[in-house]
Amino acid sequence: MEFGSIQWHFLICGSGIHILKFHRPIVEQIVLAVEEIFTQSRHADKVIEKFMKAQKKWGARDRRFFAESVYEIVRWWRYLGALAGFDPTQKSTVDKTDVLRLWTAWCFNTYNQIPDWPEFRDFDKEKFHKNKGSITSGAITQSVPDWLYEYGQKQFGTEWDEILESLNKPADVFLRANTLRCSRDQLIDYLKAENIEALAVSGLPDAVRLVERSNVFLTDAFKKGLFEVQDGASQMVAPLLRVEPTQRVVDACAGAGGKSLHLAALMKNKGKIISMDIHDWKLEDLKARARRNGVDIIETRVIDSTKTIKRLEATADRLLLDVPCSGLGVLRRNPDKKWKITLEEIERLQVLQLDLLKTYCKVVKPGGMMVYATCSVLPGENHHQIDKFLSTHGTDWKLVEQIHVFPHRQGFDGFYGALLERKH
Repeated sequence: MEFGSIQWHFLICGSGIHILKFHRPIVEQIVLAVEEIFTQSRHADKVIEKFMKAQKKWGARDRRFFAESVYEIVRWWRYLGALAGFDPTQKSTVDKTDVLRLWTAWCFNTYNQIPDWPEFRDFDKEKFHKNKGSITSGAITQSVPDWLYEYGQKQFGTEWDEILESLNKPADVFLRANTLRCSRDQLIDYLKAENIEALAVSGLPDAVRLVERSNVFLTDAFKKGLFEVQDGASQMVAPLLRVEPTQRVVDACAGAGGKSLHLAALMKNKGKIISMDIHDWKLEDLKARARRNGVDIIETRVIDSTKTIKRLEATADRLLLDVPCSGLGVLRRNPDKKWKITLEEIERLQVLQLDLLKTYCKVVKPGGMMVYATCSVLPGENHHQIDKFLSTHGTDWKLVEQIHVFPHRQGFDGFYGALLERKH
């Protein structure tokens, strides 16, 4: 492919005439990025970040067009293939020509036009519309693998289509005010001073939603540690644990520590939080975030053997167990996940989740509490796991509360949380 010039189009919208610019070098980068995601099994967000960093001269509109194009092609991978006349999920590998065909289908489906470039002269609009009208498969319409569509239908029935439709919509950006530094209302004012409009979120005392997407990481408010980017559903997990200042809390699968930081704020930076993970680099990220947030009660520990857990037995007032899961509740943010996850992987994760639940629960003191959480919508990863756990540990534990969050109901990511109390 040879790229070099700019193609301008005028779109007439309700608010007037908008100019849409197709820039050949950007289209080339989109194709290369999508190809890398699928041929190298890379995470979409990481690939986008890498390409963005390499393009220092791109403006805000170019970056937005690039990121949105990549995400939308990944999100609608199978559906766009049907529009283009082939099924990319049936190919052992894809090349630049395949991806360009998908980008063309996305572009025409989105804007009802494509650039007037030589490589698009064979594009057949009538065939495109014929292909679109012939789609009857729910799996293709919702752009998921057949097995995943059938798997969800067995568990949710017709509601699965509603869930998938919601998961196929781009996610809003939510922020959590760092109450160690400012209130939610103060955060809204700080952002407004930097020309970013944010609205308070009902039912979540520290959450705001951006009216329009913006690179908030460049703001002074972020550099001063006034907020963290965190979805609304994720912001429900830490409060579910009912922490109090001076308590000893273990976050056993902390990752980069978004929930550890939330716990620290709820504890007013008093007490002790032991944030653990098997990946040292994630905990290093947490240390940097903690410094920016003004948090000094977090101690990080790498889980390098079973001894790490045994040393903590019966020492914690609270335990957060945000277990590895399928991630099917956060497909709006990670659309590539649905093309990489398999039924075998989900089954493996379910075995791991129950094992972690049975092993890590020993960390909690008698009278203490534990939250089991996932970013999945699947019952087999959520309340079914709690049922299995209580069937063997019911004499020592009781279920206090559980929350189910679905994107088509609450508008947040799909999440699950269960609060359990240790009786003995």
